[in-house]
Amino acid sequence: MRLVRIAIGNANTTVGAVKSNVDRAIELAHAAAGEGATLLALPEQLIGGYMQEDLVQWRSFIDAQRRELDRFAHETRALGTASVLGLTVARGSHLYSVAALVHGGQVHGMVPKEKLPTYGVFYENRTLARGTPGLYDDLPSTGTGTVPFGDLVFEMDFGTIGLEVCEDIWSPDGPMRRRCYAGAEIMVNVSASPFRLGVEGTRREIISTRSSDNQCTVVYAALVGANDGLIYDGGGYVAQNGRMLHYAPRYREGITCVTVDLDRTRRLRAENTTWRMDQETFEAANVGKVRRVVVSVPTRGRNELRYPGPAHKSFFLPEPSEPRSPRADFCEDLLDALALGVGDYFEKTGAFKTIGVALSGGRDSLLCLMLAHRWLLRRHAHEGDHAVKKRVAEVLRAFFMPTRYSSAETRSAAEVTARELGVPLVVSDIDDAFERELEAAKGLLQPGETVTALTRQNIQARLRAERMWSWSNSASGLFLQTSNMSEKAVGYTTIGGDMEGALSVIANVPKTVVNYLLDYLLETTGSEAIRLTLKKPASAELADDMEDERDLMPFPVLDACFALYAGEKMNLPEVASALESIFPEENPTQLEAWAKKFGRLFTQSIYKWVEMPLSLHVGNLDLERERALQLPVVQKTEWQ
Repeated sequence: MRLVRIAIGNANTTVGAVKSNVDRAIELAHAAAGEGATLLALPEQLIGGYMQEDLVQWRSFIDAQRRELDRFAHETRALGTASVLGLTVARGSHLYSVAALVHGGQVHGMVPKEKLPTYGVFYENRTLARGTPGLYDDLPSTGTGTVPFGDLVFEMDFGTIGLEVCEDIWSPDGPMRRRCYAGAEIMVNVSASPFRLGVEGTRREIISTRSSDNQCTVVYAALVGANDGLIYDGGGYVAQNGRMLHYAPRYREGITCVTVDLDRTRRLRAENTTWRMDQETFEAANVGKVRRVVVSVPTRGRNELRYPGPAHKSFFLPEPSEPRSPRADFCEDLLDALALGVGDYFEKTGAFKTIGVALSGGRDSLLCLMLAHRWLLRRHAHEGDHAVKKRVAEVLRAFFMPTRYSSAETRSAAEVTARELGVPLVVSDIDDAFERELEAAKGLLQPGETVTALTRQNIQARLRAERMWSWSNSASGLFLQTSNMSEKAVGYTTIGGDMEGALSVIANVPKTVVNYLLDYLLETTGSEAIRLTLKKPASAELADDMEDERDLMPFPVLDACFALYAGEKMNLPEVASALESIFPEENPTQLEAWAKKFGRLFTQSIYKWVEMPLSLHVGNLDLERERALQLPVVQKTEWQ
């Protein structure tokens, strides 16, 4: 047996916090050593944080990362655990995202990322250079000597390891195959893959497949936490020759370990004739020669490691497990991601002391307040129930600002929400201010012009936003913007009103999903606040007898239009045709009218949603011009 103890370290980093990030990495390295780890895998861009974007254009930022890498090497020199971690380094005029191998106080090599994503939320190819097959160079060390850089594998005393960075693993033609053919038995992938709905299952399948295709042990370490609007769910995997051995928990920092028998990988490679012949063919072609770096510093002793037999003592039976509900998995995953996004934005910016939500008595604002509450419960759970309740009362603030159009039901829902969550509630009537602003608006008009019904609605929304900003200035408050994706897509929002806030929490969550999450939370918590909120049809309550779906269309239809038009890139006649298949119970003429209405509102509303605050990204189809759906504000739809 050739036993190796592998640790996955999940770290919550902040962009630019090079010292704090490395302090945390050093803590994780010591914890891994305490668990007897031979090899520790840490996330992509651990030192500088992720995403660094144009911050990499400051060379002092790049230099600081290199100095901190050396500090990490020095502080972990006596642990006996080899570590792999990510950073940005310079090579001449080029910048690279690399995985570095550190052991025994030395940086033994750096391997650059080859697959640079420039799609969705990514812009890496804009500032970074990519690694290439066979690339080799010696980079100057900050001390004496040089550091190998390029297409490398490392010979350790326990076996041969290869390194790669995040996106490299998503391509079947990535560097893993080349490095495994060159002898790597363990492939360490350092990652900072953002959360997206359903991505966890995809990651697991791909990692198992890569370890099977390449007959190796794959170690995947992921970043946890949120920076700007990107959420990283963390976790990690160890898969050996197609068999998943270890899952690291998501949404939390820390160390988890597993012991692997590398003799199994060597034996399976010898048995697998297809892999062996492919390796021989590749080696004969001599394309992109991988360099071997010999690491002479021994790792910690492995005599005390024990064979990793199945916990349930059977090699032939599946492990016992509790059945998992897809509904619970979906809801808990999304709730955890959104809560983490709110909490890390609140903590890491350093600008806020409190979090405020303007409760309308409706679904969206209720969900946003519950997400902030969820984060506080998770963040301070270790302090005990009494301390958590105190934290909630200190940090969270709820506001209800009624006018003559606000119903008794929504006021009751807001009051019950605050009481259930233990959040201070301030009721601030804006009806008098509404009257004054109406008169002021009339004074701005020319003869023949009148205040429209839409103006009357928007005045109320803007008054509420103005008061929230005044509170934010006075209480160092993070003002949460609460509009959902469905409303955002069709401009059912008010510039200067409900579009206001410092962070858009659910701007990439469709209304149908908002309702689904609240239904789930009602089932699992029995919340009276949710019951009262769902009892009344969704309404902005800015006019008499107002209902959102009556003004727009049924939300399932609206969300289907968005998915088909913005996601599948169908034209409007195709959208209408697809709607007939999805909603056969609806009149085809009505569906065609809704499709046309959606297309008109969507195109005319781009100018609105590009002005919304930074939003949390949770799907593959997010509605943000900067990072996701990059559409021109000024356009005509004659091509339709």
